[in-house]
Amino acid sequence: MTGHLFRALSLALILTGCAAPPSLGPAPDMALQTRALSSQALFGAPQPQPTQTPNAQIVLDILELGFALESGREIAQLSRFEGAITLRLTGTLPPLAAVETDRLLARLRREAGLDIRRQDGPANITVEFVPRATMRRSVPDASCFVVPNVASWDEFRSSLRGAGPNWAETVERKRVLVVAPSDATVQEMRDCLHEEVAQALGPLNDLYRIAGTVWNDDNFQTVLTGYDMLVLRAWNDPALRSGMSKAEVARRLPAILARLNLRGARGSAAAPSPTSRDWVDAVEGALSAPAPARSYTLASRALGLAVDAGWQDARLAFSLFLAARFAPPARGAEALEALIQASRLYGALPDGAKARAYVDLHLSAQALGAKQYSVVLDLTARAMTAAKNAENGALLSSLMLLRAQALAAQGNTAQADRLRRDAGPYALYGFGSDKAAAARRDEIALLARP
Repeated sequence: MTGHLFRALSLALILTGCAAPPSLGPAPDMALQTRALSSQALFGAPQPQPTQTPNAQIVLDILELGFALESGREIAQLSRFEGAITLRLTGTLPPLAAVETDRLLARLRREAGLDIRRQDGPANITVEFVPRATMRRSVPDASCFVVPNVASWDEFRSSLRGAGPNWAETVERKRVLVVAPSDATVQEMRDCLHEEVAQALGPLNDLYRIAGTVWNDDNFQTVLTGYDMLVLRAWNDPALRSGMSKAEVARRLPAILARLNLRGARGSAAAPSPTSRDWVDAVEGALSAPAPARSYTLASRALGLAVDAGWQDARLAFSLFLAARFAPPARGAEALEALIQASRLYGALPDGAKARAYVDLHLSAQALGAKQYSVVLDLTARAMTAAKNAENGALLSSLMLLRAQALAAQGNTAQADRLRRDAGPYALYGFGSDKAAAARRDEIALLARP
């Protein structure tokens, strides 16, 4: 099986959920995007699973998420909106932007208990869509982002000539700007809405150690989960208010979560260990390095640091995944073992099913290359359920195409053909054009060749 590993991983590389600069991927066909179905039409009613994380752990998570920025700078006080919240869309709206926004706001009202609505005039949260190239000239490394105390792209650009927007000094949130690309796939646009609006309404930090949340820079989970909705509900609970210190929030959170999440009463918390800057730099370097050899060196360094730190959480699983993803041919056996360990670890973590689906995608690609068709069918069956619950069209269509190849190889051509046809709308939603979707289909077909 390991003899086919490098080819499988190389071809599956572009299918991963890890964020890469969008300029490196195929440009979406914006005319075809108008043909894409909405999340509601594709996936049906949202299926968020209640979080499996104990309340005691969520208390520690919220405190770490809410009182520091990604830069490491501490935030002295709770910052949030008070009262009803309004949101507007502006700029050059991509296809389905209003539909996906309204679906998100309905979920926020229903699942997070927020009083939030969309309107056409000035609002608390402005979502402005700008061309990706325009965005990158000011913020080169961001796919989308959120900033306080400004209400337009032009106002944000003007603020850069001074001190710039500052989250650490914001107490009560009154105006927040979300900037997203106008020339994105429907899925990328939808993902930006979920991630950035969640940060506009809740904590600002991201933590690699937590699986199954949009507040994680691994980008495996990009649609708000049951965990995320609980965090937002707690963050905006009436027992808290803007300006509270971390100590005050810490005293009140246990009672808030006990009231909001009865199922979370059982289970204890593991004191979070800090994530070293060296590990983060190694991970980010591996994902952005121009040469595969350099990516593998940095991914191996990240894995070594995770092992040395004794982590048994999403950071170790992600390190294993990256080490396998960038492994050279000579390291095929090690890469296989790393993938298997990552899949098992994500499977054992609370809310880890979506991240596990990405690992299983790579394992399925490898098994297809090794002609282990029953393994492909087992892995894709599990992963497709998680991908559909996560409303991830790119991942789901890729898994469906892998499964179709295995079925065809077993002689089930009619079923394989149906699966390929059914994958089409998900692929258009996720990849942005018929051409890009066809390229993925062809790459997966190559895995089955001798």
